[in-house]
Amino acid sequence: MRTLVVGAGATGGYFGGRLAEAGRDITFLVRARRAAELAERGLRIHAPAGESVVPARTVTADKLDRPYDVIVLAVKSYHLQQALADIGPAIGTGTVIVPLLNGMRHIDTLVGHFGADHVYGGVCMIAGTLTDEGDVVH
Repeated sequence: MRTLVVGAGATGGYFGGRLAEAGRDITFLVRARRAAELAERGLRIHAPAGESVVPARTVTADKLDRPYDVIVLAVKSYHLQQALADIGPAIGTGTVIVPLLNGMRHIDTLVGHFGADHVYGGVCMIAGTLTDEGDVVH
């Protein structure tokens, strides 16, 4: 199952990183600057159980060229409209979008844009942040 994680910040980086650690097929949709950071240092997760460095496969929006099975949408709400435009090429007939955003208003926006068959509910509970170096701290 191919999974696209939109955003590699505290939430997307944490959950996508943990899935990648578990051997899942994970690609992060990020901006060019974040792609360069991840290529240089890997995705670093600092957690109470220890630290991990995960090699992160990345793609930028202009390079998306085929559908994914699952899209984990983990962006700030003010980036939602841009994310909707960016993920268009990643949506196939069976693609499922799992949003991990604050609040609930984004569900109606996603359903209106992609249809109810593509949008599942998502919720997560994590206290996370990103360091100045781009490391995820849980």
